[in-house]
Amino acid sequence: MNASFSRQRVMGAKQARKLFDSFLHGQVTGGVILLICAVVALLIANTPSLSHLSSIWDEVLSIKISDFSLEMPLLYWVNDGLMAIFFFVVGLEIKREILVGELCTVKQALLPVFAAVGGMVVPALIYSFFNAGTEGQNGWGIPMATDIAFAIGIISLLGNKVPLGLKVFLTALAIVDDLGAILVLAIFYPSHALHPDMLIYAAIVTAVLVVMGRYRVRSVILYVILGLLLWYFIYSSGVHATIAGVIMALTIPSKNSINEVRFYVRMKHLATKFKKAGNSEVEVLANKEQQHILHEIHETVELVNPMMHKFEHSLHPWVTFFIMPLFALANAGVVFDPETFTGEISSVVPGIFFGLLLGKPLGIFLMSLIVVKARIADLPAGTGWLQVLALGVIAGIGFTMSIFINGLAFDTQVLVDTGKASILLTSLFAALLGLLLLYLTTRCRKTE
Repeated sequence: MNASFSRQRVMGAKQARKLFDSFLHGQVTGGVILLICAVVALLIANTPSLSHLSSIWDEVLSIKISDFSLEMPLLYWVNDGLMAIFFFVVGLEIKREILVGELCTVKQALLPVFAAVGGMVVPALIYSFFNAGTEGQNGWGIPMATDIAFAIGIISLLGNKVPLGLKVFLTALAIVDDLGAILVLAIFYPSHALHPDMLIYAAIVTAVLVVMGRYRVRSVILYVILGLLLWYFIYSSGVHATIAGVIMALTIPSKNSINEVRFYVRMKHLATKFKKAGNSEVEVLANKEQQHILHEIHETVELVNPMMHKFEHSLHPWVTFFIMPLFALANAGVVFDPETFTGEISSVVPGIFFGLLLGKPLGIFLMSLIVVKARIADLPAGTGWLQVLALGVIAGIGFTMSIFINGLAFDTQVLVDTGKASILLTSLFAALLGLLLLYLTTRCRKTE
């Protein structure tokens, strides 16, 4: 009995590590593509013969159904529409980590949660120090975010020299960081004046989704229809529309419809039936009984596969290889004006620079030190304090969420462009410095 239990634990650990490695690989690839698209957007914006291509994001697209009409520039369709899908997947990842991942127990969650809080509060305070009472004061949320794709991509360049525990710590920290950024976005950066009636409609749709999740409804098309309604009501309410993705993610069923034992018994029975119905001289295509059994096997697999996993698995490639690159193309194209960083420099520049590059590592390191010294949490296995500090520098890569909040924080295009330029340059500097520091603190470590 004990031997069987031990084997199950070993197999479970191997499977968890395999899934995490697969997650890392996807994030690394996404980070590379994101970087390429950001560079392309910058080249287009700063090349006179290509700069006219940037005007495509100002083209107005509309949806009209009878008397209903919704019109927005292409940039808004990307930032308010497609990015809602990105936030939906982020919400699913957060929910998964809370249920079965690195945040599923208090002991596991405390270190990344406290570190993430420190990594959000300190940058916001540093930014406010430079910008309190200025026209850029509303941008305090910009340096709070960590770009998980870029951050994981950077540490993965060192391969197995980086302890797995450190990679897991960064992933959990970035996910908590995303949750914090989502809350800041929802509360402090509304897209326009609030309309309580639309919030009531959104609450009704949310209640229906909660009931569907409670009873494990498995109709994808029903979730899509209600998700679109939720997005429209939240968009019309004044709260940023992307929050609809997070709300919907939290309602998606996380449990399967049949348990492991029933699944195993059912599959064994169907496999036996399939073998008996077979004829070595007849193809499965011509064997109606086997086709019927295959259909039953497919339905059984669908029942054991949670809806949450189904959505995440289906949408993750679209987010990684389409939505995020498109977001980079639409938002990273800032014109670098030499006057931005010469002469009288806007206070937004040092606010973002020191917020991300100094505030992130300082906040993460200090909060981690406090909870570990207080014996509330432990450092990941094989991890030292210098590595935590290096990790904090890498967490200063704030590309996606920082640019997203930057576009909502400022009223003038000058400040928006200044913020973008500061984010891009600081993120590049944080990536290079963090990579160097992490290399120096792990170079003596033997690879596994």
